Amino acid sequence: MRRPQTPARLPLDPWVLALLATVGLAALLPARGPAASVAEAASTGAVVLLFFLYGARLSTREALDGLRHWRLHLTVLACTFVLFPLLGLAARGLVATLLSPSLASGLLFMCLVPSTIQSSIAFTSIARGNVPAAICAGSFSSLAGIVLTPLLAAVLLGASAGGFSPDSLLRIALQLLLPFLLGQVLRRWVGGFLVRNKRLLGYVDRGSILLVVYTAFGAGMVAGVWHQVSAARLGALMAVEAVLLAVMLLVSWYGAKRLGFGRADRIAIQFAGSKKSLVAGLPMAGVLFGAQASLAVLPLMLFHQMQLMVCAVLARRRAGDSEPRAGAELPAGHVVEVSSALQHPAPQGR
Repeated sequence: MRRPQTPARLPLDPWVLALLATVGLAALLPARGPAASVAEAASTGAVVLLFFLYGARLSTREALDGLRHWRLHLTVLACTFVLFPLLGLAARGLVATLLSPSLASGLLFMCLVPSTIQSSIAFTSIARGNVPAAICAGSFSSLAGIVLTPLLAAVLLGASAGGFSPDSLLRIALQLLLPFLLGQVLRRWVGGFLVRNKRLLGYVDRGSILLVVYTAFGAGMVAGVWHQVSAARLGALMAVEAVLLAVMLLVSWYGAKRLGFGRADRIAIQFAGSKKSLVAGLPMAGVLFGAQASLAVLPLMLFHQMQLMVCAVLARRRAGDSEPRAGAELPAGHVVEVSSALQHPAPQGR
């Protein structure tokens, strides 16, 4: 058997490049005055549309079928909403020496958002893991995050989240949870259209998130929050995040082994349990942090690219560590979907 070679050039997500370009536009031409009000209203509408589409896409039947593998899903949820927040609280202790209060709050917020769907599926498939389990685990995590992320933020962040207040929970429910549930209700009638126009709706997703990013970073520029960031603090933030990712990759892999999971399940747990969703986190940060959202999402943006680069290499190594089992190959449709996901990650990065 020939071991796959580590890629000479680590993948740079085109989606992240688009986000960086949007940040640059917000820095040069932030919306001010009446234009800022229009941008904020458009951003809110985009978020509502985004979560409506999420709800309409998620198959309730598939989600219920996936509950049969409940131990695996509980393990992923524990990694995402228990272990990650605990590590985030520990890392927050570095605020006095390495990170500014805003970056430290953003780092902790990053640890509270749900896991991804698309990249977890793609990397699990490449590593010859349990792909159906990765699909369900990512979906359950995203669904749970709509409720758990703002609740955890209320408890762990409190007043340190710039615009956070009890009223923010209501705004989360109205902007995220209600559209999601409405999408689930109407899925019977709109699901076929969404499936037939999946590629087109991917651009709607991307446009919605880019609008959210522009609004958040533009508000931060107008408020002057970027004067709090220095190169040294950015470097410290990246170092802390690298440690967080390494710890989660190790714990999810060896912890799943101690719990008695087989190799295919451990792969799904590792890739679904070690990631954080940029797309799910951005709208929530806009609601919770207000003008401070630009700094709050910076740790999440950096971690998103870091996890893609590291997991791309790790998935290929996992694939080389085991021989393909008879009948274990993915159907051609799955191979094409995974390849497409890696080359053009959908903003489900979620």
